[in-house]
Order: sequence, then C-alpha cells, then structure tokens
Amino acid sequence: MRGFPLRKVRGTGVLMRMRYKLSGLLSLVVTLVLVACPVAVKAADPLPSWKDNGTKDAIMEFVAKVTREGGKDYLPPEQRIATFDNDGTLWAEKPIYFQLVYAVDKVREMAPEHPEWKDQEPFASILKGDPQKALEGGKPALMKLMAATHTGMTGEEFRSSVSEWLETARHPKTKKRYTEMVYQPMLELLRHLRANGFKTYIVSGGGIDFLRAFSEETYGIPPEQVVGSTLKAGYELRDGTPVLVKQAEVALIDDKEGKPVGIYQYIGRRPVFAAGNSDGDLQMLEYTTAGAGPSFGLLLHHTDSGREWAYDRHSAVGRLDKALKQAPEKGWTVVDMQDDWRVVFPFEK
Repeated sequence: MRGFPLRKVRGTGVLMRMRYKLSGLLSLVVTLVLVACPVAVKAADPLPSWKDNGTKDAIMEFVAKVTREGGKDYLPPEQRIATFDNDGTLWAEKPIYFQLVYAVDKVREMAPEHPEWKDQEPFASILKGDPQKALEGGKPALMKLMAATHTGMTGEEFRSSVSEWLETARHPKTKKRYTEMVYQPMLELLRHLRANGFKTYIVSGGGIDFLRAFSEETYGIPPEQVVGSTLKAGYELRDGTPVLVKQAEVALIDDKEGKPVGIYQYIGRRPVFAAGNSDGDLQMLEYTTAGAGPSFGLLLHHTDSGREWAYDRHSAVGRLDKALKQAPEKGWTVVDMQDDWRVVFPFEK
C-alpha cells in the first residue's frame, strides 16, 4: 500500500512532462502561423506587377468601395461594367498597330490580283514598304484595308486566317508572338475586376473579328464581350451551309465618338470603369465618368523607353494629348508606365 503513492507521483511527473512538451509544440505552431501570415497576405496581392503607390491604391480602393455591401458607393454586380481599349492599353501598339501588320501581309499576298493598288492609298505606301505613311489616314485607312482584304470571307475563314497569322508572325523588336506583347499589369487588373463581380469588355478601334480571334485565350474576354470597328455582314448559303460573309461596307468605326456609340449598341449599359491610352479613348472615358454614381477612368501613359516605348503628343500611333490635359480636371487616374509598373510584359518575369 505504501508503494501506491510513489507510483502515483511518478505518473504525475510523466503527465507534467507531456503537458510541457505539448505546450511547447503548441507555442511552436502558433509562432509558425504568425510568421507565415505576412507571407500569405503578400502572396494574395491581386496586382503584384503594380508598384505599391497611389495609383495602385486608387484602383484597389475603387474596387473595394463599389463591392462593399451596405456602403454608400456599393454597385450591384449587374452594374459593374468595365471597358478596355486594346491597342496600347492591353497590348503594345508600336511600331504600328498589330492589325495593320496583318493587313500589310494580306495586301502583299493579294497584290498580284490588284494591279490598281500601286496607285491607290493606303495600298501604294504598303507596297512601297512604307506602312507608316499608310497610317496617316488613321483608323479610316485601316478600315479601308480591312474592307479590301477581308471582303468575301466568312467569319470562320477570317478567324482561322488571323489565328494562323498570330501563330507565325513575330514582333520586329522583341521577336515574340504578338499575343505575348500583352501587358502583365493589365492582365492582373482584368482578373482582379472579374474576381470582384465585374464584367470586362474590349472596346477598341481595331476590327471586331480580328480581336475576337484571340480575346478569350489571351485576356479571358469571350467574343461576345468584344466591341470593335465593324464591317457589315451578309447571310448566304454556300454549298447548302448557312454562313455569314464579310462585306465591304463599314458598319461602325469604334474610335473616338464611335466608342460610346459602340458601347450603347453592343453592351447597353454605361460602364463604371474604363481604361484607355490615347485621344481615341477620350470620349469613352468621358461617357463612363459622366454617369451617376461612382466611376473610374484610367489613362495609361507610355513613359518607359527602356522596357517599352515612350510617346504621347507627337506619336502617329496612340497619340495622347487632349486626354492627358483633361485628366486632372476629369479626375482620371493616369498610370505612368515607368513609375507604376514593376513588370511590363509577361516574358520579363
């Protein structure tokens, strides 16, 4: 009987030691969790390619306030419409618009069948090896090229032609595919908006069918959410199969004043977020930020001659003058590419 208390004391000591070990293990786990928490927060940054400054803060704060239920600036999901220009906003546009490069290749391919082109602009400049001169006609010149090189093709034939070209064509400076010349920070912005209930659209002066050939794979934007310059189409039966055929007549030049018109016709709601980079986007930003309730206008300023190009007022491509002057009074956020972006292209990572 006298040995029993000794065994009890010995058992109590074992229990105490186990408690100390468990307590130490628990402390270690808590410490590891506390240490890991800052890493988890940093990894969750939805815009890692944007520098941590006022520009990024403005974007994050806008998204937060319009998605905060019960807040005075809350917008229901159906009103969260975001529109993005493409050339110079989602992907690069230098040295010339990428769709113009495609059209140039098609003009050269079709030239033997059109001897009259050697005396007609913008074809003559292209055939002389001076596509920059062809740009002097602006988006109407591009539409003329589109009409000449696309007319008679079915929608499926045209998209197949664009897809094949995008696989083989390379940018003259970087030697990358044109679909690799997209801006990493803007891809992150698109994803962040969609993660917060926004519906993202492309509203571009480029051709609608050209954009639809790659928009979903490249940007996550399906073809039905693309608005662009448009040629009329006609319905035909070819070998008994119904097809839509591209015609020479222009239905919409989706540039400048045409952008709000395209938004009205194709989307049917005024956006609350709009992003562009040139005077061709001025009216879209005006239309967006003139609406009732909260809105956000973003203007990308190309200032990085090292990683991309630096241009604005005197550029034949993506000229930015009036919109840049009006940005402060309109309350638009100007993104300085050099100062605001850690990374420009995905292949830099």
